[in-house]
Amino acid sequence: MKDYQKILVVVDPTTENQVALARAVTLASKCNAQVTVFLSIFDFSYEMTSILSNQEREAMRQGVIDQRLAWIQDLLAAYAHLQLNIDTQVIWHNRPFESIINHAISGQYDLIVKGTHAHDKLKAVIFTPTDWHLMRKAPVPVLMVKAHDWPAAGKILCAVNVATEDTDHQMLNGKIIEHAKDLADKFSAEVHLVNGYPGTPVNLAIELPDFDAQSYNETIRMQHEQRVSYLANAYGINPNHCHVKEGLPEDVIPELAEKLDAELVILGTVGRTGFSAALIGNTAEHVIDSINCDLLAIKPDGYKSPLEEA
Repeated sequence: MKDYQKILVVVDPTTENQVALARAVTLASKCNAQVTVFLSIFDFSYEMTSILSNQEREAMRQGVIDQRLAWIQDLLAAYAHLQLNIDTQVIWHNRPFESIINHAISGQYDLIVKGTHAHDKLKAVIFTPTDWHLMRKAPVPVLMVKAHDWPAAGKILCAVNVATEDTDHQMLNGKIIEHAKDLADKFSAEVHLVNGYPGTPVNLAIELPDFDAQSYNETIRMQHEQRVSYLANAYGINPNHCHVKEGLPEDVIPELAEKLDAELVILGTVGRTGFSAALIGNTAEHVIDSINCDLLAIKPDGYKSPLEEA
């Protein structure tokens, strides 16, 4: 995989703790990357002020933008000693996800980094509509950042899909693992593979009295273990770091991430292309809501954002 040479980090003006900026700076330091700190803002009240001329309205918008640029410069003061290549971009746009994706495409960025919102009462992370749009529609990898640190000798968990031997699935699995290995080298982390396989369908056991559920289950388990083992061998992953569990991905992946205290989960997403193995959809939404660490969503090669097609 290519390095992250251009990182687009989305800051959040509603919070003091800019976890995405901190993570992007850490990545940039490891990759010698250029960072753009990006903010998309919009206030409908400015657009509804009919007593103002277009020129006055534009001046008011620019005043808000200038205030936010000054705020970002204050944030960046904490990182001045690192001598990184960091620039800023604040734009007025009523659909944040569109502005972020369009900027990522036009600027040929390698990675989008954005923070998530913790919900203290639920002890969970709330994904906003912008988060979902980015993960579904951004053509570049999207790193959703939580408060979990990235310690040395940490663990990176790759959610692989080996349900079929389809070439597209295999290529996406490979891409996920390549991203993991590259990050593991930079952060001295371990790469782990996780795969969930389905249990015996209840209706089969009921409708077919002679059906051997245990034998069926064992066959499915062995098939998945063999395919995960093949992947691990192909990419030089420690066999002891392969985890094949019975259950749905939305249960298996978060459980293992918590057990390993993983710092990052990487999974494949395909947006709206109709690729049957997509984790984005109901499955991924359950997975992502339950993971208490960073999430890196990877698109398959050749994916085109619907914003590019428009």
